[in-house]
Amino acid sequence: MAGLTATLAVGCAWAQADGSQSASGDLAAKPAQSAVQRVGDALAVVRQLEAEPRMKQLLQRAKGVLIVPSYGRAALAVGAHGGGGLLLVRRADGSWSGPAFYDLGGLTVGLQAGVEGGPVALVLNNDKAVNEFMQKNNFALSAEAGITVVNWSKLAQGTAGTGDVVAWSGTKGLFGDLLAVGVSDIRFNQSLTNAYYGRTLSPKDVADGGVANTQSQPLQQALATASTSVK
Repeated sequence: MAGLTATLAVGCAWAQADGSQSASGDLAAKPAQSAVQRVGDALAVVRQLEAEPRMKQLLQRAKGVLIVPSYGRAALAVGAHGGGGLLLVRRADGSWSGPAFYDLGGLTVGLQAGVEGGPVALVLNNDKAVNEFMQKNNFALSAEAGITVVNWSKLAQGTAGTGDVVAWSGTKGLFGDLLAVGVSDIRFNQSLTNAYYGRTLSPKDVADGGVANTQSQPLQQALATASTSVK
């Protein structure tokens, strides 16, 4: 009986240890799966950007682009985190870096009637705008922060020049009739970035091109195509 008790105890201990390892593995897999999903969703947004000739012209000169596959309507209303995005930066040789992951808070615009949100892209036109993303802490893109964010719909109508950032939306009327908009509470997502690359990285580490994940190659290639002029 003592031998049976000892066997059961060892078996239970092994099962508990194995279960803990399995649970730990599941938890580690979730950020990686979320990151992969976000990269896949961003690819469809790049296709939309490529379909707009004026946007292609902007991308040809862009220093970086933040892609948010889905920005929620509820988040616009309450000013909470509105969506998950990823930043790709143009390298010196003209190629694009792999993605670094970010979360966005509120857009400093009123919620437009009937607008449900949707994909958003922020085209970074200069190094000043890119440098804002090289910090991990909470920051904003707005006139108050010294960054001009121009509404794409106004730009498309030819009523404004390009600012430091051009805000594009795949949903008509998301930014309303405002000339300039702002984005608050932007945060680097350390968890997703680490999970995607399998190591601890800063935004600058990713932007510098010292790391890679082959799963992002279709996205990088699509952005390269969208930002290349047709001769």
